[in-house]
Amino acid sequence: MANTENTETSSKSSGGENLREDAIEIQKKARTFLSRLLDIREDTDRESTVEAVQKDISFKGHNAWILIFSIFVASIGLNVSSTAVVIGAMLISPLMGPIVGVGMSVAINDVDTLKRSFVNLGIMVGLSVLTATIYFFISPVKNETPELVARTYPTILDVLVAIFGGLALIVAKTKKGTIASVILGVAIATALMPPLCTVGYGLANAKWQFSLGAIYLFSINAVFIALSTFVVCKLLGFPLVKYANSKRRKRTAQIASTVAIIVMIPSVILFVKLLREQVFQSKAVEFIENTVRYTGAETLKYDSDFKEKTIDVYMIGNTVPLATIATWQERMGEIEALKQSELVIHQGNDQTQDINRLSTELRSGILEDLYVKNQEVLADKDKRINLLESELSKYRGDAFSFSNLSREAKINYENIEEIGYSNLITTNFQKQDTIPTFTVTWNSKLRNSELAAEQDKFQKWMKVRLNLDTLSIKNVR
Repeated sequence: MANTENTETSSKSSGGENLREDAIEIQKKARTFLSRLLDIREDTDRESTVEAVQKDISFKGHNAWILIFSIFVASIGLNVSSTAVVIGAMLISPLMGPIVGVGMSVAINDVDTLKRSFVNLGIMVGLSVLTATIYFFISPVKNETPELVARTYPTILDVLVAIFGGLALIVAKTKKGTIASVILGVAIATALMPPLCTVGYGLANAKWQFSLGAIYLFSINAVFIALSTFVVCKLLGFPLVKYANSKRRKRTAQIASTVAIIVMIPSVILFVKLLREQVFQSKAVEFIENTVRYTGAETLKYDSDFKEKTIDVYMIGNTVPLATIATWQERMGEIEALKQSELVIHQGNDQTQDINRLSTELRSGILEDLYVKNQEVLADKDKRINLLESELSKYRGDAFSFSNLSREAKINYENIEEIGYSNLITTNFQKQDTIPTFTVTWNSKLRNSELAAEQDKFQKWMKVRLNLDTLSIKNVR
């Protein structure tokens, strides 16, 4: 018995060892697979990348004129709210070069390249803003289009696009044989040019809030693209610039590190701030849709202000009791992102705040929503009417011209003496169906074999001619 137990124990122990060995082997293979799949070091051309980036930094001659023309194109697109035109302008803009140059020069401690990148970036930004200001100053169209308004303040999505777009850009540049399509895609996604055009619009029309918000958005995009470039260059082990004087090299490294820290700290702070604001907005919407409900009352509109920590809800219908509002406030306090926020309920039938005293913006928004919904309902009804008319026309024979069909039949089948058409309604007491039915009178002189061939051929022709799977043909002789 003891020997048997020892044997079983030994067998279990060896089985467990085998499982562990298999798990380790699978883990090694998975690690090797992922390493081969994601490793980009072997296909990275560091020297060519540095040369290409330094070449793209320069800003004179052709690049200057390309920038001016692309700014004009982008400004026109923003002015008429044409997304396609704005995208076209971003494809031909040379703004990306100096920004990538800043990130790379900090990563490799190249002070000369860093200075040249900052100088060229400053010239590019100044020339872009000047060109856009001139255009919007002489343009007869002064309206705040949706394309312009969208470039006045960064969101967490803009930060994420700049981060991942910058990573895609520098990875594409470091590959042997640069991937041009990626560079063009990043130019569109990060949208560096439209914010500068919006700055010009704000300066030309004395709308300083537009200018400040747009330059803020541009700065965010530029900083995170440069930061992404810095990170990738460090991870790929780009060689540091060597100086004959070791003291100068050390001082250069210190300057580069200081610049990187100065750039990173505000960027991280801004990222956290935008993330909190985005969470606040989304939680506010979720709270209003799930909690702010009362029988006989309807929510017309709601706004949330992250800075003031307030959530305004406009309602119409039955008056919501103060006790209910207090309960809503307590529930809102239980949500981490909405703590210490104030819930303000504006009720339309309140004597001090009726629907007629609501803001013009709110009332116009309500009317716009009603108009859009009515248009959608009408469009849906039109589609249903057209479908029903189409189906009805099939039953009435309106889907084809009987006179034209009969003439064609006579030309193709000269032995037909007479043809008739009707819809036959049938039922098997479970469902009802309508079958198109043709009555055909054939020449009595035809032999039986000829008649059968003609009838079969006529039936096939009718199905193709009318595009019907089901029809009935009654032959008369």
